[in-house]
Amino acid sequence: MRNHTTITTFILLGLTEDPHLHVLILIFLLITYMLSIFGNLTIIILTWADAHLKTPMYFFLQNFSFLEISFTTACIPRFMYSISTGDRTITYTACFIQLFFIDIFAASDFFLLAIMSYDRYVAICKPLHYMTIMSIKVCKTIVICCWLLAFCIIFPPFSLFVNLEFCDSNAINHFGCDELPLLEISCSDTWLIERMVTACAGLIFIITLVCVVLSYSYIIKTILKFPSVQQRKKAFSTCSSHMIVVSISYGSCIFIYLKTSGKEDVQIDKIVSLLIASVSPMLNPFIYTLRNKQVKQAFFDLVKKIAFLPKK
Repeated sequence: MRNHTTITTFILLGLTEDPHLHVLILIFLLITYMLSIFGNLTIIILTWADAHLKTPMYFFLQNFSFLEISFTTACIPRFMYSISTGDRTITYTACFIQLFFIDIFAASDFFLLAIMSYDRYVAICKPLHYMTIMSIKVCKTIVICCWLLAFCIIFPPFSLFVNLEFCDSNAINHFGCDELPLLEISCSDTWLIERMVTACAGLIFIITLVCVVLSYSYIIKTILKFPSVQQRKKAFSTCSSHMIVVSISYGSCIFIYLKTSGKEDVQIDKIVSLLIASVSPMLNPFIYTLRNKQVKQAFFDLVKKIAFLPKK
């Protein structure tokens, strides 16, 4: 019989061995991480402090920003630490803790994006019943359900992951702990867990994508019936930010999972994963802010309050 796991630490190979590129990557990650924290934290503060933003849409946006901060924090600081200190080791426990939080934050992200598309559907297709359907109590329940559903889907394969045995190699070909690189170096039979990971990822992807597609199908159908061009522009404007974020999120996942494998593809996957973990959380708050007059106005009002300047 094979012994239990003999490896207590892993080595994260990262993106490159070039020290000059390490400096550039570190600067890039530091800038994107700080902007991500600043942007998402600003949205959380604005939606919490401004009375005009106490609506279901901004409540979901507040929770989405919290998830973005959590997701990028689970990935990026550990990688920056590895680059800056040269210490690429990570303990067995820390690796699986990182894996768990990355997965649950990512899964919750997708469920919340789906709920936000449903929120836009109710706002545009059933405006008279919007506040009744999307009451604050319902919104809080939905957000809790997103977390619970993500946990219920993530936990079964994760419980199998912690029982994997690692005998021959402890070098993870990634900048962080990820399912596929861990499966590659495991000496256990990974047939079942590989299919569970694929099934769970597919389940999350399909459920949320169907919800998004159905919601926007009805939204577009309703908007095209509006008699005024101005009404149609305003309606599309309220959905445009969310549609951009959805396109980035689903597009990057499709790019990673629906292509052939190979050594070059592994390197591309790592780069795309890094961009998802660093650039996407940075862009999302700016996408929502720059295309939203209410959020911009709330930001300027907050700046005036901080600067002790009277409002006009």
